[in-house]
Amino acid sequence: MVLRFEHRDTEIGASVIDRVWRTHSDAEDTMTSAARTCWHLILSRTRGRLLAGLRGPETRATVAPVPADTEFIGVRFALGTVLLPHPAGSFVNGDVSFPVTDSGRMVIGGDEWEVPTYENVEHFVRRLQDAGLLVRSRLGDGEREHPGADPTARTLQRRYRAATGLSRTAVTQIDRANAAAAMLRDGHDWHAVVARLGYFDQAHLAHALRRYVGRTARELRSGEPAAMSFLYKTRPGPGS
Repeated sequence: MVLRFEHRDTEIGASVIDRVWRTHSDAEDTMTSAARTCWHLILSRTRGRLLAGLRGPETRATVAPVPADTEFIGVRFALGTVLLPHPAGSFVNGDVSFPVTDSGRMVIGGDEWEVPTYENVEHFVRRLQDAGLLVRSRLGDGEREHPGADPTARTLQRRYRAATGLSRTAVTQIDRANAAAAMLRDGHDWHAVVARLGYFDQAHLAHALRRYVGRTARELRSGEPAAMSFLYKTRPGPGS
C-alpha cells in the first residue's frame, strides 16, 4: 500500500497551522510514522463512521495500523500552538479521542463543534481561537517574570516543554532527521546530507534515520513503495 498525500498551505499558516493534508487508504495495512515535533487534528471516516481526535508529537518512528477504505483529513498545527483543554505535553507519543455525537459533531472543551472539511479548516480554526481554546505560545522567549528581570534558562526550558511537550534539543534532532530524509528522497547522497545538516558522519546520520524516520538512506533514495507518513519542511516555531 502506498498512501498518496495531498497537502496544502493555508492563509493562516504563519500563525497556528503548519499544513492541511488528506489521503485515502484502499486496503488494511500498516504504515511507518516518522517522528514529528507538532501535534495533529486527525479526522477519519471508515464506511461512514467518523473518528476524531489528536495525535501528539512523537519522539521516534512508529508503526501504525491503517484501516481499509478510509478517508483521512489532518491539520498539522505549528510548533507552539496550544489547544488549552489538551496541551501537547499531555499526549506526547499518544493520542486523544474526541466524542462524536449522533448528529456527527465532535466534542472539544465540553462543546459540540461541526467537523471541518479539507476546504474549510481555516474557519474551524478561527472559531477555536475566538472561543479562547486555541492559542499560540511565545515559548517563553521575550517574556519576563516581572518588570526588569529576565527569566532564567531553566524557566524558559520549562515553558518551552509545557507548550510543545518536547525539549528544544528534541525538536532540533527530529526536524533535522526529517530534513535529512527529505533530502535523501529528493536524490541527494549521504555526503551532501551530512555536510549540509551537520551530522558527524554516515553512522550518525544512519542512527538518526533509524530512530526518527524508520527508514534507511538507501530506502529513502530508492523510493521503495513502503507506506509511511509524508515528509515536508516545517516552519520554525517562535523563538526556535
